[in-house]
Amino acid sequence: MPLPQLAVYRHDRRKRALITLAGEIDLESAPLLRRALAQCLSDGIRTIDIDLTPVTFCDCSGLNTFLHAAQQSTEAGGTLRLQMPRPSL
Repeated sequence: MPLPQLAVYRHDRRKRALITLAGEIDLESAPLLRRALAQCLSDGIRTIDIDLTPVTFCDCSGLNTFLHAAQQSTEAGGTLRLQMPRPSL
């Protein structure tokens, strides 16, 4: 069984979450990210900060996941912010 390409770490503080992603975000790992972000909104989190410092790769499926999550956050009255994205992202 292959190791996961993406690790997701979540730290909550009231209605705010910091999600640190480590590894690669691509077609295979984007569903994991999508579920993690959806779970935040389901749990009542309205401010989601995503630390991208340890991300080594992100393709268009990852970008689409971020765009969808940003839209969902806005519709729920919240915000989604990407922190420390690489220039290519």
